[in-house]
Amino acid sequence: MLHHHAGLQAALCYGPSGSRGETRLTYPELAVQSGELAGALHAGGVRAGDCVAVSLPRSAEHVVALVAIRQLGAAYLPLDPEWPVARQTALVSRAGATALIAPADRGAAIAGAIPVVDPAARAAPIGAADHGADDLAYVIYTSGSTGEPKGVEVTNGNLAALVAWHIAAFGLQPGTRSAHLAGLAFDAAAWEIWPVLASGGTLVIPDDETLRYDAARLADWLVAERVEVAFAPTAIAEQLIAREWPDTTCLRVLLTGADRLKARPRPGLPFTLVNNYGPTECTVVATSGPVSSDGAGLPAIGTPLPDVQVHLLDAAQAPVAEGAEGEIWIGGAQVARGYRGDPRLTADRFVSHPQWGRLYRTGDLGRRDNEGQIHFLGRADAQIKVRGHRIEPGEIEAALVAIGTIAGAAVAVRDDDLIAWVVPRAGVQLTAHALRAQLADSLPAPMIPARFALIEALPLNHSGKLDRSALPDPMRTALPETHAARAPQSPTEQRFAAIIAEAIGRSDFGIDDDFFLLGGHSLLGTQVIVKAREAFGVDLTLLHLFEARTVARLAAVVEDMAMAHLASLSDADIARLMADPAG
Repeated sequence: MLHHHAGLQAALCYGPSGSRGETRLTYPELAVQSGELAGALHAGGVRAGDCVAVSLPRSAEHVVALVAIRQLGAAYLPLDPEWPVARQTALVSRAGATALIAPADRGAAIAGAIPVVDPAARAAPIGAADHGADDLAYVIYTSGSTGEPKGVEVTNGNLAALVAWHIAAFGLQPGTRSAHLAGLAFDAAAWEIWPVLASGGTLVIPDDETLRYDAARLADWLVAERVEVAFAPTAIAEQLIAREWPDTTCLRVLLTGADRLKARPRPGLPFTLVNNYGPTECTVVATSGPVSSDGAGLPAIGTPLPDVQVHLLDAAQAPVAEGAEGEIWIGGAQVARGYRGDPRLTADRFVSHPQWGRLYRTGDLGRRDNEGQIHFLGRADAQIKVRGHRIEPGEIEAALVAIGTIAGAAVAVRDDDLIAWVVPRAGVQLTAHALRAQLADSLPAPMIPARFALIEALPLNHSGKLDRSALPDPMRTALPETHAARAPQSPTEQRFAAIIAEAIGRSDFGIDDDFFLLGGHSLLGTQVIVKAREAFGVDLTLLHLFEARTVARLAAVVEDMAMAHLASLSDADIARLMADPAG
């Protein structure tokens, strides 16, 4: 899916803005490198129709690997290299992958019995395979309601429909610069990559340091890199649309999705905000629409894409009245093949409707207004979203029970925090810190609860099913963080603990507890950094928080920065400071 007439136009740009270390690949260079890596995969036994896992950081070589797999006519399985090794291994096995592209030192721990191919491997290139519309393009895993992740099989035809719409809707052409910001194992990454390469545009890839900074720094990067089209998860997009943008801004389309949009763009922005909705099972985007700065209520999720049909149905699978609430069912060219290796679940969610043919049942609720815009109203089942990540409580509950010290577990969202209620086995003493550490071996960070509560038995309804609405206030029976949490000692630790407590709305933690495992995230982290800069007068960044993570280590960073600043002062500067500390 490469544009073969883009000449020496850059296909990829990767690296810090303005850095001499920036990597640039032209389309001919990308074709050569991906062709030679495809040759190496073929020499290792990979054939058309196979599934090849990829565990590489965000980089040019990651894109080269995806193109090489597609060139062979195989499907790729994206893995986030920051996931626990156990989770990556489980998904490689579940998907039936025949090879893994990863650095040899890390890949051996993930791959099991299948071969590991280094991303730098090269062999004589082979011709590109034909891409049948029904052949697989990629397999991507989402959280599963049965306690197991679900592998969604997306075909070449599904992906081609998304690509064609995106190119036409947002005016992509050779030279158009688009950002690659989405999580590597998030389906939005496919949405970012393939339309750009198919249109001859340039995919601009930030370094990890840029991605970890706050929205202000990300905005600066978008301006400096002259990006025209970018996707940002809802929580980040809401910050970007509230900013002032300079006249040099090239950004003309900011795409968002993954969570309910709660804000509208302020008037006068140089770009259009486009809200999008779509489950992984419908190839990333099913509905899309620009968001105006005026209007009442929450923004809509737009209208269906040209080759997509959206039906709002009642419990009997009949259309609801105009303007009424109904479950969102999706049909059309972007409905995926089904779930890998799970025909029963596929039959349950991908339904043959007597009137409209094959539809995907989303479990989401919506209504259509008199202008044809669709409004998202929440989930019809127990599936939840936390900070843009779609999560099935059953997968987390299954992981908790698998620990062995827990007899039962329930997971739900309270005040935007993911909470786990646990029933301990007889004679077992639990701590929140220990449970988080054990879950971190098998679950990605967004699926680890922010709080844990102790409960004697799970509340059940009359039919014997878990009654989540009857789960008690988690604060009344909160599980202690540790058996003996270390309290702040120095003034710096005390001040930092107070700043973090205010941000996350709790103070039941010690100075060695991880901010992100306590329920912190990048948005709350931004608040912490702003207040810490004011409190300590040092140039602290969000990257420091990502690296230090605890009150104790953050306090040490601040004290080191303060000492370095003092060491840089001249004797005259110190004398002036002593004479006038406020100055």
